[in-house]
Amino acid sequence: MPNLKELITFVYKNEYESAYDLSVKRNFSNPKIYSANGDLKKRWYVYFSYREPKSGKLKRLTPFYGNANKYKTKEDRLSVLVTYRKVLLRLLKQGYDPYSDNTELHHSLCTMNDVPSAQDLVNKDNKNLRVVPDGPKMTVQEAFDFGIDRKEKLLSPTTKRGYENKIKNFLKWLKVNRPEIENIKDLDKKVVTSFLNDVLDKTSARNRNNFRTDLSSIIQVLVDNDIIEQNFIKKIPILKSIPERNKTYSQYMQEKIFDHLEVKDPILLLYIKFISYNFLRPIEVCRLKVKDIDLNNKTIQFKAKNSPLKTKIIPWILWTDLPDLKKLDKEAILFTPDKIGGEWETAIGNRRDYFTKRFKRVIKDHFNLGTDYGLYSFRHTYITKLYRALMKDSSPFEARSKLMLITGHSSMTALEKYLRDIDAELPADYSTMLRTVHE
Repeated sequence: MPNLKELITFVYKNEYESAYDLSVKRNFSNPKIYSANGDLKKRWYVYFSYREPKSGKLKRLTPFYGNANKYKTKEDRLSVLVTYRKVLLRLLKQGYDPYSDNTELHHSLCTMNDVPSAQDLVNKDNKNLRVVPDGPKMTVQEAFDFGIDRKEKLLSPTTKRGYENKIKNFLKWLKVNRPEIENIKDLDKKVVTSFLNDVLDKTSARNRNNFRTDLSSIIQVLVDNDIIEQNFIKKIPILKSIPERNKTYSQYMQEKIFDHLEVKDPILLLYIKFISYNFLRPIEVCRLKVKDIDLNNKTIQFKAKNSPLKTKIIPWILWTDLPDLKKLDKEAILFTPDKIGGEWETAIGNRRDYFTKRFKRVIKDHFNLGTDYGLYSFRHTYITKLYRALMKDSSPFEARSKLMLITGHSSMTALEKYLRDIDAELPADYSTMLRTVHE
């Protein structure tokens, strides 16, 4: 005799329709969802009561968990339970009785002519629940759309666009080079390797590795949702690549740039000082609004690279350069093309690109600086200066511990790698040791 889990699992995998009403006296309560007040550490489930034959009273039955608790976000877990609830209500209305043999009901469900055969996954957006095809009938386009859809709430808009652009390029390549591959089940390691080799030939190992990472991330979503069996991209090796980095400015060049901007572009100069003195990344400066500056405590809050929100002090050397922000709209963008504190209706990526191009036009072209110098160079330059100053009166560990609080690196390991990458730590003159060797 099939049990409740088998019946729900069967219907969940084979159909998703709105429950409909039957004009019969109910022996059950409407199924409800227990979500533990949003606590993902606790078990979520669907529960209901059924009229006990002997007493004639409604009795709470064993809750139904299914696979809901394997999902790690509230949205995903809730979307599964919503479907379970609808399926359970349909079963109850069609005659499911936990105190009886439900073999006949199970047989009728299996032989229903109107049961869709390729509907088993539900979009996590409960405001617009939709059914997507199962693996055997899912196209490559549908599969990647599904993958992006499932990851959407985990990605920032900028990261999402990056994923979408890479997928668009891959699908375009697939259409031209392997048009016979339409079903996601036909995609394999050999095909993706060919695409990555093409990316490598046209661009760089770093870009090829980035494509590999993003495509693998989407494929893993498909594996997690039982659309395909394995993430074959994980078996494709990562190529060694030489990271690109901006050089640090010499003291002479840094002073020349600041003097030039003092006259030619004060807005760009203040923008650069946020990078130099507060060690923000260019895109983090672009996100700033007037309200992010705490005038009373002289602090700044911003969305950092690896955390939702960070707070830093604003050092005196930067604070004295700030204009009067008290009368400005708190929601205004701090840095706009023509003033401090104003409206600028464009994507965050466009703001960063604007200031990058402005820096090239005002500084790089004027001083004939190469591609190794950019806005990031100021961050590297001042972290190097600060670290070497700290090293004069502290041990290496003490200096790094103090520096980590200032720069905002997430770990000592991350900071140490960064310092190595920018050559911030240089040894003392070792001529004496070399002289000893010769002797």
